Amino acid sequence: MTVMQVNAAEHYRALAHPMRHRLLFALERPATVSRLAAVLRTNKGNVAHHLKVLVDAGLVRPAGTRTVRGGTEQYYARPARALHYTGPGAAENTAVAFQALGAEIAAAAPDPFLVLRHLRLTADQVRELTATLTALAEDTPDAGDDGTRYGLLLGLYRPHDPDGPSD
Repeated sequence: MTVMQVNAAEHYRALAHPMRHRLLFALERPATVSRLAAVLRTNKGNVAHHLKVLVDAGLVRPAGTRTVRGGTEQYYARPARALHYTGPGAAENTAVAFQALGAEIAAAAPDPFLVLRHLRLTADQVRELTATLTALAEDTPDAGDDGTRYGLLLGLYRPHDPDGPSD
């Protein structure tokens, strides 16, 4: 799986708006402004503006054109299948990404499956669980055009504990 490191200031400036995260979520395959506007239930001008910001930051790239009814449609794509947030700004950006994700889940079909559970784990269990989640995300085959689109959110994090170790 191709992974892009999101760590530059221009990346984080571009991702400061939840709509830009939603655009990245929607770009699992190349799409036009019109298609993205329909998927995100917003107008084409809004999508075009936010796409330009993402393209300028290198988080989205033009991915070809197609002639339709005498006009030309521009397709856009992510440069990598996954983004890995690192460096200064990663924590703030994660909060914005989750705001966008919350909006996507709120607009989802009825009964999304969500579970939040806190566990006490050993270092070995953390490594094993991380490997299992990574394999699930990377190895689950995509049904392509024959399947229904679903979002998959996997995470493992250590909540802030003001009384615990600060490592």
